[in-house]
Amino acid sequence: MPKQRKVPQRLCVGCGAQRAKKELVRVVRTPTGEVVIDPSGKKAGRGAYICPESACLEAALKSRKLEKALETGIPPEVGERLRQRLDGS
Repeated sequence: MPKQRKVPQRLCVGCGAQRAKKELVRVVRTPTGEVVIDPSGKKAGRGAYICPESACLEAALKSRKLEKALETGIPPEVGERLRQRLDGS
């Protein structure tokens, strides 16, 4: 009888909901300091997870939880780029 594999769980920094890792979007601060969305989930750097909904991104940006999780400031143009990428996916 094969063993059941555990599904990795992560917390959304916007709403605090615990969901399967594959259901969330990873935002990563690369070693060069750039903040980008990581569609593969394997990019090097410090990562944070958010639900693929614009409301969660807005909550994470407004409360500065995304900045705290990534340990870096997020300029407004990067926030706008994240909004566009989430709306496009």
